[in-house]
Amino acid sequence: MTAIDTDRVHVLGVRHHGPGSARAVRAALREIGPDAVLVEGPPEADVLAGMVGEAEPPVALLAHAPGAGGGAGRAAFWPFAVFSPEWQALLYAHEHGCRVRFCDLPAAHLLTLEEGAGGAPAGSGRPADPLGALAEAAGHGDPERWWEDAVEHRGGDGGAGSPFPAVAEAMAEARARLAPGPPPLHEARREARMRTVLRSALRAGHRRIAVVCGAWHAPALLDPPPASGDRELLRGLPRVKSSVTWIPWSHGRLAAGSGYRAGVRAPGWYHHLFTAPDRPVERWLVEAARRLRAEGAEVSSEHVIEGVRLAEALAALRGRPLPGLEEAADAVSSVLCEGSAERAALVHRALTVGERLGSAPTSAPAVPLQRDLEAQRRRLRLRAEAEPREIELDLREESGRARSVLLHRLRILGVHWGVPAADPVRALGTFRERWRLAWDPELSVALVEAGVWGNGIAEAAEARARELASGADLPALTSLTERCLLAGLDGVLEEVLAALSARAARGGGVGPLMAAVPPLARAARYGDVRRTGSAALRAAAGALLDRIRAGLGPALTGLGEEAAVGAAADVDAVHRAAVLLGGDAERSWLDALERLAPDPALPGLVAGRIHRLLRDAGRLDGGEAADRLALAVSPGAPPRRATAWLEGFLADGGLLLAHDPALLALVDEWLAGLDGAAFTSVLPLLRRTFGAFTAGERAEIGRRARARGAPGGAGREPEPAADPARAAAAAATAALIIRTAKERE
Repeated sequence: MTAIDTDRVHVLGVRHHGPGSARAVRAALREIGPDAVLVEGPPEADVLAGMVGEAEPPVALLAHAPGAGGGAGRAAFWPFAVFSPEWQALLYAHEHGCRVRFCDLPAAHLLTLEEGAGGAPAGSGRPADPLGALAEAAGHGDPERWWEDAVEHRGGDGGAGSPFPAVAEAMAEARARLAPGPPPLHEARREARMRTVLRSALRAGHRRIAVVCGAWHAPALLDPPPASGDRELLRGLPRVKSSVTWIPWSHGRLAAGSGYRAGVRAPGWYHHLFTAPDRPVERWLVEAARRLRAEGAEVSSEHVIEGVRLAEALAALRGRPLPGLEEAADAVSSVLCEGSAERAALVHRALTVGERLGSAPTSAPAVPLQRDLEAQRRRLRLRAEAEPREIELDLREESGRARSVLLHRLRILGVHWGVPAADPVRALGTFRERWRLAWDPELSVALVEAGVWGNGIAEAAEARARELASGADLPALTSLTERCLLAGLDGVLEEVLAALSARAARGGGVGPLMAAVPPLARAARYGDVRRTGSAALRAAAGALLDRIRAGLGPALTGLGEEAAVGAAADVDAVHRAAVLLGGDAERSWLDALERLAPDPALPGLVAGRIHRLLRDAGRLDGGEAADRLALAVSPGAPPRRATAWLEGFLADGGLLLAHDPALLALVDEWLAGLDGAAFTSVLPLLRRTFGAFTAGERAEIGRRARARGAPGGAGREPEPAADPARAAAAAATAALIIRTAKERE
């Protein structure tokens, strides 16, 4: 093919995801009546083209190549919205029985490269922005707005004439000026492939061929080089085994802000422009008014009428053929929202993206894991939606437990459809869970990749848990134990516990053991909430506690200040775990703390914390605890160690200090007895301790401390009364400052 036969071949250069281009393509196809339609996309999807009638856009073609050894592979996407010209071409061909072929490079080649969204390698883009150049030549500074005025706001009946010859001519000029010479190698190969498929369609005897491709490529098809050069470009390209299918997509992922290189700034607006049969601005403002009323705003039909008038007036002033998104947004803000920028921003974001999630054809190829998830999702009535929403699950109900198990199993597989909306540690102890659900299209890739672990969600999650357990350290194994419990993976739970016991037996210090116990204790304590046996979990947690008690003294003595902070936190966490386990485990732990508490080699922070835990557990009465505190802050004790001891004892203890007069007296008298240098040394630690108390606790402590120093109050003698003569000079200075400030005002 040395020259294109324009009677047989019609090249429709489009803007991806442009509603005006989509209308123009539909009109052109009706006029051409093609017997073959070629669309930019991977040829592996030819067999999927006939499924478009089953889909609800936005959808995308997903090409996926598994990674080596079953790991994460590579993926590329070709998204389509209802307002995408390529989708309208596919739909036309489906409705009229035309032959459809995709004419881009095969996914088998693209996935060997560093790909970006839409299958194009990152960094291989054209050297200049053609729309920007055309807009500048037309005297417009905004390429998006120029394209909307020139193409997107055209009527859909084709009466204004086809825009495609003019677009092709403009792009040929842009290529000649902005990118003279051969195109980049990847782009040259793509265009060589498009021409190769076009030649094949001509040889097959098709009489009227419509090619729908990006406008930039149109000149390369209308003025083709010799076929021999294209064959040379395509010879010996690397390949990888891949699969292609349809998946749901979303408007959010079509938006330019998502990182999609062919994204549009307002998919909701473009969807509206394409689907509104008439009066798009009026309908847009009506929808904005409806949303504002749902938020409690008083918006009348008069607001809508005046908003339309303002949008039309702004378009006339700005020289636009019709009001666009900017004019509609200005009308919403100024009239419907009466100047409220915050309210207008909320409505604008909701409408311009217009978040929606499509549905893929039911007959599209899918890995068994996808089929299983779809079946469970339908059975459990969990909707896959792009817009985030929160659900609350009652674990006392069979459906609530089943939903929880499914979401936790998916998280083990790396498919984070649901994320706990509250702290999962605290949620463990209740009969309720809150989840935040949002289906991102890229989760389809994660689901495909998770298919290497099994054909069903439960089977795959168990296999993945076993893989995670191999080589995991002790804290990771205990965390995995908790995750297996939440996911109801009873079949693998015993194996993970066995690995945990073996890892603990090999030693490695008390620190990892202390980090491992809390999640295991939580799992043991709350297993019955999810109707899961916990005997084995309790036994494993008890065995770890035995090892911790045996090495606790050497692990905690002789630590520096920084290490002592972490050690105190570890002691707190293990203490909470022992309390959760209760019974012998709790008693043995408190016995160990009681034996360790008097050790002078303990850091002050750790010693103070241990004494506080013993007091709260009833192992130390108020008098004995006060005696220990008095000893710790006695005149012979180093001030910094005394302050650290006090910090450990009073952590989260504002109420204790406020309502225990003897304890408050001890602290007050110790502070009053410090000399200036010692007080300055301990002040930062004191601020940290008292700063952790609530404002109410600090106020109550201050009130009681003042009461101790008042005449007749308990404690030290009150300070002498102020000397008015000595205070006179300071009072005069303060009065002068206040008077001067008022005069300046």
